[in-house]
Amino acid sequence: MTIVAVTVTALLAVAGALTLTRIIRGPSILDRAVATDVLLAIIVAAIATEAAYSKDATALPVLVVLAVLGFVGSVSVARFAARRNDK
Repeated sequence: MTIVAVTVTALLAVAGALTLTRIIRGPSILDRAVATDVLLAIIVAAIATEAAYSKDATALPVLVVLAVLGFVGSVSVARFAARRNDK
């Protein structure tokens, strides 16, 4: 089980690092917004992995709040981009 936890942690760390480079180097604001949403999904996956590994359910409310925050943020950016393209 420890090998799986280390592997998952390493994969999430690499994914987070690649996402951070996309946030920094993104050519447009929409690329940065999508990368921020992906980073939030990676954070949710990391918290869920830790909760599953430690068999502790106290992190579930945090996961729900982060998931709703990611959804609302994505919808807000999409509406902003749609309005910006209409003008």
